[in-house]
Amino acid sequence: MDQKNGLKRILVLCTGNSCRSQMAEAYLQEFGKGLLEAYSAGTEAHGINPYAIKVMAEDGLDISKKESKAADRFIGQTFDYIITVCDKARENCPYFPGRAKRIHRSFNDPAAASGSDTDILREFRRVRNEIKNWARAFVQNEFGG
Repeated sequence: MDQKNGLKRILVLCTGNSCRSQMAEAYLQEFGKGLLEAYSAGTEAHGINPYAIKVMAEDGLDISKKESKAADRFIGQTFDYIITVCDKARENCPYFPGRAKRIHRSFNDPAAASGSDTDILREFRRVRNEIKNWARAFVQNEFGG
């Protein structure tokens, strides 16, 4: 726990910190206000996917000013939870010492969607909704929020 403000610290990891981890960070922050601080990173930093920005804005969350970060930026920091949202991140996750509870919940990568703009947006919305539902349940289960 962060001793300064008493909030639980959560780090969400995926491969490129462009979609899934960004969405999860935003929803955890939204549902866990006053309970937690959420951060996200990737095993690499690929930049924020414009489709992720669009579908999050549709749900009232602005991630357009967020930065895509590599996980090594957080080495040396302590977290209460480390959550991987893709299998590749779980396999390549850097070591974070401490007693962080490690949780893995893999979501399909919407950036891998192909087809028309409509098809791609549909997949981004589907994954966004899965992440939103998971984040809400996680906060309720872990924090009663």
